Amino acid sequence: MNIPLSWLKEYVDITVPVHTLAERLTLAGLEVETIDLIGLPGAELPWAPDKILVGEVLSINPHPNADRLVLVEVDYGGAEHEICVTGAPSLVARRTQENLHLKVAFAQEGARIYDGHAAGRQMVTLKQSKIRGVPSRAMVCSEKELGLSDEHEDIIYLPADAPVGTPLVDYMGDAILGFDVKGPFAHLHSVIGVAREAAALLDLPLRRDALETLDRHAVRLTATPPFAVLEIEAPDLCPRYSAAFIEGITVAPSPIRMQLRLRSAGVRPINNIVDVTNYVMLELGQPLHAFDYHWLHRRPGEDHPAIIVRRAKPGEQMRTLDGEMRTFDGEMLLITDGAGPVAVAGVMGGSESEVTEQTRDVLLEAANFNFLSVRRTSRLLGMMTEANLRFGRQVAPDLTIQAAARAAYLMAELGGGAVAPLMGDVYPGRRPQPVIQFDPAQTNRILGVDVPRQEVIRILSALEFEVTSQGEEGPLSVCVPSHRQDVTRPIDLVEEVGRIWGYDRFPATLALDELPPQRTNRRLEGSERVRDVLVGCGLDEVITYSLMSLDDERRLGLEVDPDRYISVRNPLSAERATLRQTLLPSLLHTTRENLRFADHVAIFEVGAVYIPVEGQLLPEEPQRLAIVITGPREARSWVSGQDRSLMGFYELKGIAEGLLKGLHLAGTFEPGQHPALHPGRSAQLRIGDAVIGVLGELHPRVRERFDLPAQPVCALELDLDLLLAAWGAPRTITSISPHPPVYEDLAVVVAEDVPAARIVDLINQTGGALVRSVVLFDIYRGEQVGAGRKSLAYRLIYQADDRTLTDKEVAKLREKIVRRLTREVDASLRG
Repeated sequence: MNIPLSWLKEYVDITVPVHTLAERLTLAGLEVETIDLIGLPGAELPWAPDKILVGEVLSINPHPNADRLVLVEVDYGGAEHEICVTGAPSLVARRTQENLHLKVAFAQEGARIYDGHAAGRQMVTLKQSKIRGVPSRAMVCSEKELGLSDEHEDIIYLPADAPVGTPLVDYMGDAILGFDVKGPFAHLHSVIGVAREAAALLDLPLRRDALETLDRHAVRLTATPPFAVLEIEAPDLCPRYSAAFIEGITVAPSPIRMQLRLRSAGVRPINNIVDVTNYVMLELGQPLHAFDYHWLHRRPGEDHPAIIVRRAKPGEQMRTLDGEMRTFDGEMLLITDGAGPVAVAGVMGGSESEVTEQTRDVLLEAANFNFLSVRRTSRLLGMMTEANLRFGRQVAPDLTIQAAARAAYLMAELGGGAVAPLMGDVYPGRRPQPVIQFDPAQTNRILGVDVPRQEVIRILSALEFEVTSQGEEGPLSVCVPSHRQDVTRPIDLVEEVGRIWGYDRFPATLALDELPPQRTNRRLEGSERVRDVLVGCGLDEVITYSLMSLDDERRLGLEVDPDRYISVRNPLSAERATLRQTLLPSLLHTTRENLRFADHVAIFEVGAVYIPVEGQLLPEEPQRLAIVITGPREARSWVSGQDRSLMGFYELKGIAEGLLKGLHLAGTFEPGQHPALHPGRSAQLRIGDAVIGVLGELHPRVRERFDLPAQPVCALELDLDLLLAAWGAPRTITSISPHPPVYEDLAVVVAEDVPAARIVDLINQTGGALVRSVVLFDIYRGEQVGAGRKSLAYRLIYQADDRTLTDKEVAKLREKIVRRLTREVDASLRG
């Protein structure tokens, strides 16, 4: 949101430098992002006070050698008038006219301006030259040449009261403050709202002229105005609807000052009527809309047009001002007349009733709409306007009639019309303003600074809270103004006092008390440790939506009961309608998208799933860890050469083992089944007595359902809460033995159905503390071992803590291991 400093000064006598004002506002929570100087010293194009002045065109004469050029006589306050050549269309159209007294921006020889005909902004120095044979050393300027906008087709005209000879920088120089308003604060999306903040910060009075139009005119309010029938059929979505009637207006361009202010705020000027609605919206924060009165329809049997605020009928349509045909659902709010929709409430008007050059009578709408309804409608229709930006942040209902009166009399002033003395006002949602009992001492107790009682009262009063003091030391009764719907509790008042008092005024002091012992968050530490280990294994972390489609879980081969899932009432799309109970579908979709750009994908996610619990309002949210890998083991390089072998089950198992090792946990892999996994290439991971997850290669049918390529895609999903519970248990640290280890390979032949892990367990049990490591390094099936048998080769490491093992000890231990393997799994040594 951009606001000219000159506009703020109409409400507050700001004398501090603009950068000081910006700093004070920013420290108070209203962040000033940019300061754009216009014509002032320090601007990109400063207007030299002796070169660029307010001038007055006195007469226009034809150019002797060009039909599209004229000679204009300009009084700029000098000893003599200046004759300059121009091709401005509005002046060319007035050739041979005298006694014009048109106020313009006049640049003399030597002035630095922008080239009005060049692309972009190119600065030039004005020099004397001959234009079609006529000398000219000055010019009348367009907006682009002064850096006010990109408009260069015609010159800029100044108000009739602009003093001739005044440096233009003194008359029009300005600073545009760009604000970044965060949070639901509609009152800060207006000039009066920012001026109120500035007045409180600088301890200056706030002029309220724009809010007091009703007090200066004999305006009366009625729910049954003589110019229209007003009805609200959806009071829950429209608590107030006000309307004014202006007749006999003439649609024309708005004054230059209004146009410049609108442009500085990012709003395109259109005509005096539409510009007034935008001007007052920027000024007061209340969006308005003007209807061409004669395009509003009556209902049968009624004398005046009807304005009905109602929910849309499903499938109802209307063409909006942007030329698009819009289709509405039954929860969208519309403004309708006797024939049908004429506006989308809080978003945009309809094209049929828009104000044009032929408009003579105007019905002006100033309404208050439910902010959630406006947000939903604008989102579903894909429409973002200045109006819904404000309505979506809870505009105060009390603003409607103030804004309607302000805009109506501005329209009458600029368009030459008359305002009906009766204004329509239907207000079914009227509510009393809340009153908060507030103890000023609470401010000092919470903020830790001594803010005097009278200063607390001054700050709250400056922000337009009505403060009533109950005795010199008693609590304050604070009536919250309607524009501050965000203030509901005493702590909110403490915050208001603190930010206006100035957080920068808080003294920097050291804590006097000892810091309490810091409690660690083991769950957070554990999940971060998991992330670190997996990133170290070469995986990338992703974060996906918590919402998914039930069809995704059906693609996994799971049995889906919709009653056992939590669905969203108003989903963004059908693909984002249900809270997930597994992470795998989201990761598989992400894998598919990434495979469009790379052939190697190795990703993981740590996130919550949502399990409904019967009898409880909220679901359980256990944490899960999921991994998906696919593609070549290594990126193509001179080292890997032509080896582009694909990752498979054992690469995923290695990642799981690396995770266990990184967490100093011992786990076992057992045969396991999962509907989404290949039955012969899957396993379950057990830690202690608990099975914490499954891993394996994706079933070919599941892979096809997710449109993944015909190559191994491996996935893992673990219960992270169970994993971290095991990680949090105490563990024993073993010192490193100073004695050398003994390495030995052992190859045994066993039946095909004997798991490799079973052999590892038997070796560890038999060898006890002397066997430090058992690693499977080879599997062989073939004629040498016979049908139904396989050879498993292990690397064993023997080591003792108190001595160096002898060959005899190792041989004896090896023999003991072989006997047990023979006895329990019918193993034989491979010759």
